[in-house]
Amino acid sequence: MKDKTIDYILRATWQAVSRMYNEEASKFEGSMAIGFALLSIDKENGTPSNYISNRMGMEPTSLTRTLKTLEEKGLIIRKKNPKDGRGVLIYLTPLGKEKRLLSKETVIKFNDTIKNNISEEKLNHFLEVAEVINDLITEKKIF
Repeated sequence: MKDKTIDYILRATWQAVSRMYNEEASKFEGSMAIGFALLSIDKENGTPSNYISNRMGMEPTSLTRTLKTLEEKGLIIRKKNPKDGRGVLIYLTPLGKEKRLLSKETVIKFNDTIKNNISEEKLNHFLEVAEVINDLITEKKIF
């Protein structure tokens, strides 16, 4: 991969991670998007949908489809926000809490496996590089 561009390596790696998560989630009739959405919802207090979309890096309109799927699968319910009558809070159902736990265990297993196969020094360098790339993009220093 030495002759590949940085963006190619990032994209190919993320696609591999995404495919891996989707394969694992499909064993439980889910998807990576569903798992990440469940992890973005507070287990007890509910979560505003705009917080979920921000945390997942999705546009609110894209999140609507995911939330509809979660609702159809019986994983969430929507309730009016008592502090803001215009808003809605998303709550996990008991089944949603079960699936959230499965998602959490999956993410932890991925992280533990990476940490067990990459030295702390190399992992720290990776995290530093990722942070610099994110900062350059956020600060619009590339384009």
